[in-house]
Amino acid sequence: MSEYKVKFEVFEGPLDLLLYLIKEEEVDIYEVNLTKLATQFIEYIEMMREFDLEIAGEFLVMASTLMYIKSRELLPVDQRAETEEDEEGADPRWELIRQLVEYKKFKDVAAQLQVLEERQEGIFPRVPGKLEFENTAPVPKPDVSIFDLLNAVNNVLKRFEKRDGTRDIFEDKWTVSEKIEYIIRILSSHEAIRFSELFEDAMSRSEVVCTFLALLELIRLKQLICAQSEDFGEIEIRKRPTSVVVPVAPETPHLTPGTSS
Repeated sequence: MSEYKVKFEVFEGPLDLLLYLIKEEEVDIYEVNLTKLATQFIEYIEMMREFDLEIAGEFLVMASTLMYIKSRELLPVDQRAETEEDEEGADPRWELIRQLVEYKKFKDVAAQLQVLEERQEGIFPRVPGKLEFENTAPVPKPDVSIFDLLNAVNNVLKRFEKRDGTRDIFEDKWTVSEKIEYIIRILSSHEAIRFSELFEDAMSRSEVVCTFLALLELIRLKQLICAQSEDFGEIEIRKRPTSVVVPVAPETPHLTPGTSS
């Protein structure tokens, strides 16, 4: 895979990942188990490293904060009380929860504004003579985040956890370029495919990693879009619809009787 370097930027931040994990656990922010959350967060960091994704420094700072909180939670009750007495400032646990609550409020407001904006787009009158863009196919809402994709590929990788490493001897058999061609070839004959279908014939972890990197590259190049019909559901992959320019003829001016053009 050395011949092709995938540069996929992770635009979501550490708070987005924490909210994603909390949503997956289906618990209230105030009731979240921060010790368990810390373990899950580190697992995602390790996955991002395995796929050689660029990890912003904020993720590493958050990882350190979570591990510190986890280490305090694992202390005996008497030692934990002594530690809290020796420390000054806000409790890091409640400070983190406060940040999560505030950030969730911000995201909820942003989502509501986006819905209003989408509704507003459909009420403006047509301007005569203006070029309009018409999609050749319906576009599913591209609401799948990098964390959804990592969660999905992690489920695929679990198939290989109990196997020995003999199949990984041929880890360089596939290249990202070849897997890009493979994905494009599949979607040339299918309108859409499920995420899991990309990996049905994978023979090793390295092949899964290679295919996943190819998928990320095609997403980065805006060749593909991914969508879910429900939270944590099966991811659907399809080619991004191309837009064609449809000229709109100018409206003929209305002439009243007795007037000339």
